[in-house]
Amino acid sequence: MTRFGRWLYNRVPVDPETLRKPLREELPVHLKQWMLCLGGTPLLLFLILATTGILLTFYYVPDPSHAYESVENISFHVRFGWFIRGIHRGAAQLMILTTLLHIIRVFGTRAYRKPRELTWMLGVALFLTVMGFAFTGYSLVNDQLSYWATIVGTNMVGTMPVIGKPLLYLLRGGPEVNPNTMSRFYDIHIGILPTITTLLVVGHIVLVRLHGVARLEEDPRTETYAFFPDHVLRELIVGLVVVIGLVNYAIFFPPHIGPPANPLITPATIRPEWYFWPVFRWLELVPEMIGLAGVLLYVLGMFLWPFIDEGLEKVAPKRHLGRIVGTVAFLITLGLLLWEGIAG
Repeated sequence: MTRFGRWLYNRVPVDPETLRKPLREELPVHLKQWMLCLGGTPLLLFLILATTGILLTFYYVPDPSHAYESVENISFHVRFGWFIRGIHRGAAQLMILTTLLHIIRVFGTRAYRKPRELTWMLGVALFLTVMGFAFTGYSLVNDQLSYWATIVGTNMVGTMPVIGKPLLYLLRGGPEVNPNTMSRFYDIHIGILPTITTLLVVGHIVLVRLHGVARLEEDPRTETYAFFPDHVLRELIVGLVVVIGLVNYAIFFPPHIGPPANPLITPATIRPEWYFWPVFRWLELVPEMIGLAGVLLYVLGMFLWPFIDEGLEKVAPKRHLGRIVGTVAFLITLGLLLWEGIAG
């Protein structure tokens, strides 16, 4: 141990071997496939979002009378403001996509089964938190579409039984969208959701480290490879590709801004961002209460899926009912997503 190492150890008495042990973990060889190597990508994107978000707060004004002008100022007048906003917007959409792909990967490999049920539930909670980020962040632009999307979205919350109206008042700061609504969405976006996300990420990583990475079912291979440096290098390569993609996205598709919000003029079409298309289309197809109940049951089913799958496995051990039910639910969601994209 070097002189500095001894000095540091006397003040932080942690055995270096304890710190090296997680780096020497052996991982199943199937993680060498690139599509299965997306676990660290949402974390990288979260760090990018936190960094660019802090930079945006230097110029953003969370007040209805100045919010639109401040976003316009960031996009067209602040030096490299368009680039920072473009990276932030691209990272937000990519974090939704990569988190969803990670959930699909865990579902497809059935890595949510005992004893990893809680790991799955934290992952689903993290995905919902990311969606909350997207909704509150989109609303802060305060252009015409984001303003009316806020009204529609909070109206949906208000229709929930029992807790709907109190939650509506909590989000809006009153019965209608008012100046308090933006300040509350801003507090949720930069304070509450980052805190919840950090706790969920830490809990998720701790559980993954405690249980290890699940092996593929019916995979005869017993080979492993080292977490460091092999897997870390793969994650870094994926992260580098993501960063390059974000930079190109911000340059070739710079962020725009629509006309300012006008409470007196309802847009001819109110169309949400792509990640809310399935919910939007579903609620258009069925009565409001049935549609909302369906969304809540879907989310609850995602949370409890490990236990649902276990129950279906007991009913028909060799029929793979869990995979069939889960796949059908996913295909319905994908169908609604594609339908909205084509129809729009």
